[in-house]
Amino acid sequence: MIRLRFVIIIVALSFYAKAQEKPFELTDEWIQKISSTAPAQPEARPDAPRKVLIFDLHTGFKHWVIPHTSAVIKTLGERSGAYEAEITKDIFSLDSKNLKQYDAVVLNNNCSVNPRRNIFLDVLDKDESLSEKQKQKMAAKLEANLIKYVKKGGGLMVSHGGVTMQNTSMAFSELVGGSFDYHPPQQKLTLQLVEPDHPLVKAFDGKPFVHVDEPYLFNNAYVQKNFKPLLYIDTDELTGKKSPIEDNIRYVSWIKKHGKGRVFYVSPSHNAQSFEDERMLKFYLDGLQYALGDLECDDTPMLK
Repeated sequence: MIRLRFVIIIVALSFYAKAQEKPFELTDEWIQKISSTAPAQPEARPDAPRKVLIFDLHTGFKHWVIPHTSAVIKTLGERSGAYEAEITKDIFSLDSKNLKQYDAVVLNNNCSVNPRRNIFLDVLDKDESLSEKQKQKMAAKLEANLIKYVKKGGGLMVSHGGVTMQNTSMAFSELVGGSFDYHPPQQKLTLQLVEPDHPLVKAFDGKPFVHVDEPYLFNNAYVQKNFKPLLYIDTDELTGKKSPIEDNIRYVSWIKKHGKGRVFYVSPSHNAQSFEDERMLKFYLDGLQYALGDLECDDTPMLK
């Protein structure tokens, strides 16, 4: 029996190892490859120049794809002419005065330290000149700035681990549409289209998208389904789950209104290899154009 269990463990580890894409450094050659694959024209032509702020600081788990994702989003704007983008790791770039110059903010894999899950406090804790009360007040203000920015009409795109930035904050969860619960190990995932004819999944031409990724599962505001789902995974097909999941349909990308602003959440992708497919590039671009307010489409929440 012990030997059988050992064999099962070895086989499982071998399966997960094969399912993982190998990390690689960001290079000019790879960026050029992305540029040549990316859409040359945006789905919707902006009626004014658009400016995007990419926030890609992490204080907790480091996703190796962070610099690649920032480069992809920046390149998509340059190639299509849909927007220009700046990249920052400075939490104070989310000050309300600074945010006014941007049409949308992208949160790129901003994993914070577990279990507190507050990226602002993670940074402010290093400032010995601040009291604990000052840190708490400043962190709350920065989070409120971002939420208010979207409520007043700013756009927000959240990529993969960006959902964990303020993962224990219900206000942030309601902004994004959910909080990170956990994920089984990386594996081959089939992304299904909720509505194949929806404009924001046009990139997939009505067909599922198969790639290697972390299958994110969500909680908190996610249960309200106050969003328009775009992509889902069937959890019956997943291996490595903590326990059986009653609701086998789990959404991994959606759009939603938040006040006057628009939010696009996209769990794919954990690996830069997925961006080498023109379909994923177009999906990212179209979703960000929705957040910018340039691509009009049905964003009626599920529960409504």
